[in-house]
Amino acid sequence: MQEFLLAFFLSYVVHTLGLTIGYHRLLSHRSFHCSKAVEYFFVASGYLAFQTSPIWWATLHRAHHRYSDTAKDPHALMYGFRRCVYGWIFDEKYPDHIDPEVMSKDLIKDPVYRFLDQGGNVQRGHILNGFLCFLFRVPILMIWGLPAALGSLAAGLIIQQVTLYFNLLSHIPKIGYRNFATTDDSVNNFWLALITMGEGWHNNHHGCPGSAKAGMRVEEIDPAWYTIAFLRKIGLVSWANDTAFEQHCEKLARKALGEVLNISVVPSLVESPVEPIPVPVSASSAK
Repeated sequence: MQEFLLAFFLSYVVHTLGLTIGYHRLLSHRSFHCSKAVEYFFVASGYLAFQTSPIWWATLHRAHHRYSDTAKDPHALMYGFRRCVYGWIFDEKYPDHIDPEVMSKDLIKDPVYRFLDQGGNVQRGHILNGFLCFLFRVPILMIWGLPAALGSLAAGLIIQQVTLYFNLLSHIPKIGYRNFATTDDSVNNFWLALITMGEGWHNNHHGCPGSAKAGMRVEEIDPAWYTIAFLRKIGLVSWANDTAFEQHCEKLARKALGEVLNISVVPSLVESPVEPIPVPVSASSAK
């Protein structure tokens, strides 16, 4: 039992960080820079948690941000529980309005990612992912035994389910709070952040999606960001966007000042036609 629990814990941490850092903050948002070796380490760690093609994952996530909680969002809650949680993973191909050749040109260039994407055949990519995930546990079985292999497998499968249900839970206003008045229903949730190594601060993320850190308050713990910051300190990460929240709030403040003084705002201070606006949050609602 001890071998199972140890393997489960270590696998859960490594694979969750791989998903959060590799798939999400690096591939999907390019919020930091690192060598290809570091990139592959984190992406592989996420891939082995049954997360399937990195191109498919990152492309649909980019689409989620572009069309969040609208009819074009690939897993919008408006389509109901089944589609929001797991229905979208059974599509045979990318939705017509989501083209990886357009939305993920940077990832298409990588031959490893192209192979894992299986030419855009979504289900074939899923099958390849499942095969490689089970194959990965074979050496663990041979070296450390069945409990360790089962612990690693259980961690991977649970992370897969956490990821699927995250799409639902992070967009239910009643179970979280908001630091930004975004146009979607994203919320921040402590226990979601706890089991996803910092991804639970989802409203913060939608407010500043290019930020390498999701926690903007002291109490908003973000293990993924702590890992990125440590890697930057030892030279494995060359740059990380850790000032996005400050820059965003400064832009909004300057824009508000311009409106008060009835003067135009410097164009570079406005990133998009619709900007998330910070809203005051009481201390009680943030707990």
